Amino acid sequence: MNGQPLAIAGSGMVTGVGLSAPASCAAIRCAINGFKETRFMDSGGEWIIGCEVPLGDPWRGTTKLAKMLAMALQECAAHDPRLELDAVPILLCVAEAERPGRLENLTGRLWEQLTEELGTGFHEKSILIARGHVGAAVALLLARRLIYEESFPQVIIAGVDSLLVGPTISAYEARGRVLTSENSDGFFPGEAAATILVQPPQPGDTPRLICRGLGFGVENATEDSGEPLRADGLVRAIKDALVDAACEMGDLDFRVTDISGSQYQFKEASLALSRSLRKRKEELDIWHPADCVGEIGAAMGGTMMAVIDAACRKGYSKGHHILFHLGNDDGKRAAMVFDFGVS
Repeated sequence: MNGQPLAIAGSGMVTGVGLSAPASCAAIRCAINGFKETRFMDSGGEWIIGCEVPLGDPWRGTTKLAKMLAMALQECAAHDPRLELDAVPILLCVAEAERPGRLENLTGRLWEQLTEELGTGFHEKSILIARGHVGAAVALLLARRLIYEESFPQVIIAGVDSLLVGPTISAYEARGRVLTSENSDGFFPGEAAATILVQPPQPGDTPRLICRGLGFGVENATEDSGEPLRADGLVRAIKDALVDAACEMGDLDFRVTDISGSQYQFKEASLALSRSLRKRKEELDIWHPADCVGEIGAAMGGTMMAVIDAACRKGYSKGHHILFHLGNDDGKRAAMVFDFGVS
């Protein structure tokens, strides 16, 4: 076991179904989605369905990303009255550099506009992680180092993204990845911001969602590769996370994933389970919040953590031992083992 657990001490969310973590989590619990017609049209002449964040003005691009992220950061910081956003490292997850239609100069403009929105600077250890879905797991790994090796008491993991961008939708539609009037095997594009405050578990603390294990892998048989899928990359990530957490797949109660609608993702998750589970279980349910908020890219990991944190605290989760897993189009895979309790 790594001996470096990370407890979730607060969260913030801005999604297409709620402008705060409690609102978003309540909607997802009730299976309420925010899907409606967007301003984009598919190749068949029908409006593409997506999940847009309903802010007051029709902001677009990095301006909207900064406004969503500022709201989520302020909500997250409010969980600790002593916390100042300029005094805590912020590990900001955004779209990977090779993502089709990625906003131009995203790195520089987002930090600059976020500074304007919040009216404050950022800690020198704050960094941007352009790793897409798996960015949240990479951020947890970096947060461990900051907390246990550099003695930071708290770190904020943030993610913001939008797939409601013309070039992005066009590129994914051409690859048969977007759900349209002519393709039933795809995702609804969405947008969101999610933030998580992490810290070491405290003796005598109230029960919290705690990350115990992390694992990473690379899948060669990606969705566009045409190679037979064995889920090798995801299996590697899951096994490493289980070793890191000193447990087995059979000890877990349910799974939460970034699956957003494609048959490939469900097949991969099923194969990974069959190759990782070594004892009989009556049920190992799988949750996928994208059913309500759509494909939200780099904000997916933080959203998953916030959703399960709320489910465990309010007593409607499927148990207290959970496997999270995430994957990128380029084959990068990540897995995380969480439990809910005290240190």
